[in-house]
Amino acid sequence: MNSANGAAVVVGVDGSESASRAVRLAAREAGRRNRPLRVVHGFIWPLLRVPVSAPAQAPPGAGLRHQAEQLVGDAVAVAEAECPGLRITGEIIDGEAAAVLLGESPSAALVVLGDRGLGGFAALVVGSVAVQVASYADCPVLIARGTARDTGPVVVGVDGSALSRAAVEFAAGTASSRGARLHAVHAYTHPSSTGPGDMQPLVYDEDQLRGEEDRVLTEALTGIAERWPDVPVTREVTHARPVKALTAASRDAQLVVVGRQGRGELSGLLLGSVSQGLLHRADCPVAVVRAPD
Repeated sequence: MNSANGAAVVVGVDGSESASRAVRLAAREAGRRNRPLRVVHGFIWPLLRVPVSAPAQAPPGAGLRHQAEQLVGDAVAVAEAECPGLRITGEIIDGEAAAVLLGESPSAALVVLGDRGLGGFAALVVGSVAVQVASYADCPVLIARGTARDTGPVVVGVDGSALSRAAVEFAAGTASSRGARLHAVHAYTHPSSTGPGDMQPLVYDEDQLRGEEDRVLTEALTGIAERWPDVPVTREVTHARPVKALTAASRDAQLVVVGRQGRGELSGLLLGSVSQGLLHRADCPVAVVRAPD
């Protein structure tokens, strides 16, 4: 998480119900983290050379710019109702949705958006804007999908890389702020698995393999109890594909946290496989955390 003083939680809005869910989720997260909330709308019409002001003699409230101001105002009101006393600002920024949110990310503590949208966020469906922002943002990205719960664990996927270590740190801090349990999941397939059906070699030492995978999870959790003594930690090592295991864990979770490599590098728990699979299948919100530089 961006630790700069005063870094805001940023939420993208477009007037859709998905965006409203994102606003409520973002307001609660900002409140838990004692951060201000910044409500942003990507206003694409000027780029398309579409008139945005109301024409002469138009009725009150006409014009695309006025409509954008109204939806930002409505989103601010939703956030205020969700978390009274929260510091909230709203802004319309000319630009395409993903570009606007990526432009916000270097100075944000967290970017929050829905999993599909309309209007200024017309392309906001899993596989487009959500994936673009989760892939390239300079801060963690929280996608509002599934059921937002105030009970259950914060689940984190672990693969033993520096990437999943960053995800574990973010997940532990989030669990602490929510008063939740941290549930760390390491799912593995046999090194000789070849695809559908997970064909196994004729001879292998399952106990040895399981011991090695247990060590991967133990190493990923090293120091977490000392840094986050208020967070109970449970562990799960399972012979399964990561998306399947994490989707199952999401069914009673508050949040699932996974990692991605910086600048779109592809390895480990990456957007396009595990992360993107969860954006399609998770039963709760999903946080995607980039690896440190």
